[in-house]
Amino acid sequence: MKKSLTIAEVNELVTGINKLSRNLWWSWNQEAQDLFQQLSPRGWQHLFHNAAAVLREVSEYELRVHLQDSEFANKVKAVLKDFDHYLTDQTTWGHKNAPALHKNPVAYFSAEFGFHESLPISAGGLGILAGDHAKSASDLGLGFVGIGLFYREGYFQQAIDSNNWQTEYYNPVDPKNVPVEPVFDADGDRLVCSVEIGMNVVAFQVWRVNVGRVPIYLLDTNLPENEQLYRDLTTRVYGGDTTTRIMQEILLGIGGIRLLRALGKEPSTFHMNEGHAAFLTLELVREKIAAGKTLAEAQAITKTECIFTTHTPVEAGHDRFSSELMNYSLQRYILQLQMPFQELLGLGRVKPADEKEPFCMTVLALKLSRAANAVSELHGQVSRHMWQNLYGVPEAQVPIGHITNGIHLLGWMKGSVRQFWRRKLNENTNGGTQLFREKFGSDWAAAVNDVEFWQKMTDPAFVSDEELWALRYSLRRELIEFARRRLIQQNPRVTPGDYIRFDHLLNPDALTIGFARRFATYKRAPLIFQQFDNIVKLVRDKQRPVQFVFAGKAHPRDDEGKRFIQQIIHLSKHSELAGSLVFIENYDIHVARQMVSGCDIWLNNPRRPLEASGTSGMKASCHGCLGFSILDGWWREGYDGTNGFAIGEDSHSPNVEEQDRVDSAHLYRTLTEQVVPQFFNRDTNGIPRQWIQRIRRAMCTLVPQFTTDRMVKEYTNRYYLTK
Repeated sequence: MKKSLTIAEVNELVTGINKLSRNLWWSWNQEAQDLFQQLSPRGWQHLFHNAAAVLREVSEYELRVHLQDSEFANKVKAVLKDFDHYLTDQTTWGHKNAPALHKNPVAYFSAEFGFHESLPISAGGLGILAGDHAKSASDLGLGFVGIGLFYREGYFQQAIDSNNWQTEYYNPVDPKNVPVEPVFDADGDRLVCSVEIGMNVVAFQVWRVNVGRVPIYLLDTNLPENEQLYRDLTTRVYGGDTTTRIMQEILLGIGGIRLLRALGKEPSTFHMNEGHAAFLTLELVREKIAAGKTLAEAQAITKTECIFTTHTPVEAGHDRFSSELMNYSLQRYILQLQMPFQELLGLGRVKPADEKEPFCMTVLALKLSRAANAVSELHGQVSRHMWQNLYGVPEAQVPIGHITNGIHLLGWMKGSVRQFWRRKLNENTNGGTQLFREKFGSDWAAAVNDVEFWQKMTDPAFVSDEELWALRYSLRRELIEFARRRLIQQNPRVTPGDYIRFDHLLNPDALTIGFARRFATYKRAPLIFQQFDNIVKLVRDKQRPVQFVFAGKAHPRDDEGKRFIQQIIHLSKHSELAGSLVFIENYDIHVARQMVSGCDIWLNNPRRPLEASGTSGMKASCHGCLGFSILDGWWREGYDGTNGFAIGEDSHSPNVEEQDRVDSAHLYRTLTEQVVPQFFNRDTNGIPRQWIQRIRRAMCTLVPQFTTDRMVKEYTNRYYLTK
């Protein structure tokens, strides 16, 4: 007879599960996710896979009853043991290679963080990159703290109206239902700080997001002591007009520094993720002047403390504010800064004395940082050209380097794929694999980020062509069934008889091409349909069928991006592509994970060189989905001719119309002459050997290289530990 748990043991497990639910470590640990899913399968599915919300759905009494099941209790014990080991491990890369950062951490400022679908406070790639940066900083055991804003309505939810036009609505983000917790002061009261905006003192409270070992602090002005204007500052991601934007950025930069001081943290480096956070440099200067330094000394010292990452390859994408708006928004703060207003404006101008030039946040960040970087090699070239006038040196000598972006691999790897690779690692008994297991033991996260693991993809003894093809079929089937469910949900007038019709959408045997991202116009979502008649022929080919899955949001004020969505949805419903082209509404992290895993081809056709890096395609390779992209951003560095497909050459026309025409022709030619033939070229066993060889090459050459583990190590060695 199995012995029941004591009350003390149950109490300990209940406390542990509650702590776990408030730490996003569960979002990249499969066993932890399985626990919460087991507690409430429907809740897990319908509450955005949110551990905190599931625990509010399940009463404490029900949880305690579950824990009397010894099998479930043992699973909980094992997960909590791994969680505790993760939090307390003193042998991490960061402990060994950057121990000084544990005393004086890196403070990473970003206007948005994209951690997980349960916490929708990110608009797109910038936030996803910031969230992945934090996760890898945690995995590596780096001394790191993040500063952002808590948007209580988050980013918009997307719906499509009867005219196929994107509409936006917002759902309140209830802190009780998401993995955040309030921050208290030493007396046990809510920590409240303040910042001067205009002629007002604006108070803000703080929420903490536990991202593994790393704390991310989110500032929130929704307090009764603030006027409604200021309470609404943290309502929506990039919401409102330019006045709202500058006030949000004052809160993020200046307020973020004050929060760190209130928390007793003394960062060694302040990392600005894009120019939104650049006002932090002013607060650092103000502190030093208040301590007795001259203005010149304060600026020089501040410069040694800051680094800056730019993500924007077009002039119009950099925040610029008029002198009038600067004066209005900073008038009370300027008195504290003890800097002449014109000198302050000069810090944000390429030509400081030019009164017609607006104040640019990127210029401020570049002038007061010891190092600056772009996010891919080509973006580095573009950035050096863009800012050459600021430095007055030859373009090649402009001090803007590059560190190519990456992704948090386990965070983006679909659960079934995590299980597949873990099983392959455990079941192989050849000598090389045994040595590999001895190297990493049970540390699956370290193993899956290691180059040596992905080099095993070239070995058919580790994973056979047949196994890879079976995996691809499973993932494609999962995507198609997910798409059918979502399409039914998207249709408000669906009847029971329609379910059969929806179950015939998409073909599990077809080459499935995916496109999902922000519908910014430069990303040219409809480009492939410029060859409409030819695409129809491909779709209708019963021997070699092709199909398309699209998703994405346009910015609420981007009507041209909305027209792209409207065009694609119209084609999916009212053209010869109906049934072989679908648009999945309300794109988020969960939809992205389904698509990068289930598609065979990940299409990316930005107008070069406007894709600073791009990361969506990086998420595809570990699932066996191949890249098919313009040679822009990261793909220009990753593509080697054997690990995916390139659209066009390593060059582009300066004429936009010519560029679109040429790229469309290259896209169709490569699709019909390389992609489709290789996918359907099967041997007598029905296996596309050439295609699978490309999958192996993609896994071997791309997966371990384009991770935030590699990226954060680069930032640490090149910038965080050097001054």
